[in-house]
Amino acid sequence: MKLTFRPLLFHLLLCCVTLTLGVHIHSDPEVSSDGVIQTELKKTVSLLCLPDSGSDTQADEELVWLRNGAVVSLKEENRKGRSSVCVTPIIHDDNGATFTCHLGGNATVSASVTLNVTYQPQLCGSEDIIVEEEAVLVLRCDIWANPAVSSVLWSLNGSEVDLIAGGFTLANDGFTSQLSANGAKKSLHAGTYQCTANSPVYGEHSKYYQVTVTVLQVVSDLLVFSTSPNEAMKTSPLSTECNRLGIPIYIAQYSILDYI
Repeated sequence: MKLTFRPLLFHLLLCCVTLTLGVHIHSDPEVSSDGVIQTELKKTVSLLCLPDSGSDTQADEELVWLRNGAVVSLKEENRKGRSSVCVTPIIHDDNGATFTCHLGGNATVSASVTLNVTYQPQLCGSEDIIVEEEAVLVLRCDIWANPAVSSVLWSLNGSEVDLIAGGFTLANDGFTSQLSANGAKKSLHAGTYQCTANSPVYGEHSKYYQVTVTVLQVVSDLLVFSTSPNEAMKTSPLSTECNRLGIPIYIAQYSILDYI
């Protein structure tokens, strides 16, 4: 009995395995053993869904694609027997996206892959910043990357920024590193800043900021008196007043504020 039972049991198990087979996904780039496809921005990912060989899936049975649970629109000729999807160009929003292919008549027979889109922080070039003295100085550095940057360094005129001495505040939310100072001072805050982010995949990337602190000088009201209108009109508009004796005095008006 044992000799005849074991092959029968093996046959039953084999049938169960065959019935659970259905579809699988070929990809370019290749999918890893844990169902993840590694790619980068602006690249192309090609997906092909096929019935498993030896399964009971009909060659003319409809296939359905989902992206994060939403149905992907397919042409009629791209639905039966085999179905392909092309993702191009790869963008930030494709990171973490899961593509699932299942039988039209049985959604439980399916296969899935997930995209892992790597990208570097968008740091390059320089930016000119002009701020008035005593105003708030704010510098923002885009450090958004996948994988996340391992470190961010701010420097001023070639030396690491001294947060305490410069009265700086540093904030980091994983997307932006922000360096700020209340009450900007020319002696403390003017100069060339550098933000350097270190990516474990793409290395160091930097951006420069040329900060100019302007001084606002206030000049008191300036009135120029002249008994000669021709003399005053050479420089400014005139208004006329009379003194006690009734003699007209011509007054030249000047701007109150002067920025340097």
